[in-house]
Amino acid sequence: MSQPSKVSNSSTVKAIPDQVSSDLAGEAVILNLNSGVYFGLNEVGARIWNLLQEQTTANDIQSVLLEEYEVEPEQLHSDTLALVQKLASVGLVEVRDEATA
Repeated sequence: MSQPSKVSNSSTVKAIPDQVSSDLAGEAVILNLNSGVYFGLNEVGARIWNLLQEQTTANDIQSVLLEEYEVEPEQLHSDTLALVQKLASVGLVEVRDEATA
């Protein structure tokens, strides 16, 4: 498997089709069908995961979360990019950088 692209605000991201996820009391559990690895997300992570079901950008995800949660924009920016990068590194999301597309 190739190394995922580095996620930026302009990156287009989407959950891969080869996964199954389930909502567990506001949290999410995701099974990567290719690797057989489970991945768990807390409430905010689960919200991000739900947004990733449709192709979107990291910037759009941050805009939605800023409206829904009381959080410092800088912290949200950092945490969102880190989570999306982690999901990409375990093969759960596809990342496409518009600058190189």
